[in-house]
Amino acid sequence: MIIVAIDENDFKKASSIVDNLDSDKCMVKIGSVAFNSIGADFIFYAAEKGFDIFLDLKLHDIPNTVKKSIKGLISYPIKMLTIHTSGGREMMSAAKEAVEGTDIKIFGVTTLTSLSDDDTSEIFNRTTAEQVSAMLDLAESSGIDGVVCSPHELKLVIQKKSLLSITPGIRMKDSNDDQKRVMTPKEAIDLGADYLVIGRPITNSINIKKSLNEIYKSIK
Repeated sequence: MIIVAIDENDFKKASSIVDNLDSDKCMVKIGSVAFNSIGADFIFYAAEKGFDIFLDLKLHDIPNTVKKSIKGLISYPIKMLTIHTSGGREMMSAAKEAVEGTDIKIFGVTTLTSLSDDDTSEIFNRTTAEQVSAMLDLAESSGIDGVVCSPHELKLVIQKKSLLSITPGIRMKDSNDDQKRVMTPKEAIDLGADYLVIGRPITNSINIKKSLNEIYKSIK
């Protein structure tokens, strides 16, 4: 499943992107950029257009605060929500408890796709693969629904039968931007990705509908 990331802080521009997408071919990701600036109005706009919503806020705080934060979000028409796995097992379990009685899935961010091995060595004293592996063990034991990881770590995720995968860092070709660990949509799907997060290759396209259709066809 394709998830189109809409990182806009202008409602008119964000809604224009949604208007050019097809809810039968993708979900919509609303992250902190859009949520912090245009808020719930955009969530309801996309939902009314028939889109499933992935609210990507990457919550990271003490367990009680995360639980209360999620309790305040579950009234929105969302299907998936993110937290940081580095918040620990108790925090992830609290997040899962907060969505009990709903169909909202909790996904844990393992390691940001903007980080290289040099970055994770500096921050965590281990490689990206080692960091992701450690976070996968925590995620699995906490009972959350899945994880967010770069396509390069998918081989680690598929070993965890209970976890779904959301894969950002998807590019149609080699890019020179802030994403370090990238891959094409077809490559990621072939490695077992359940959801692909694709932003700029679609949202910055001159023809959004055409770009979405091309990617959709490439993974079918």
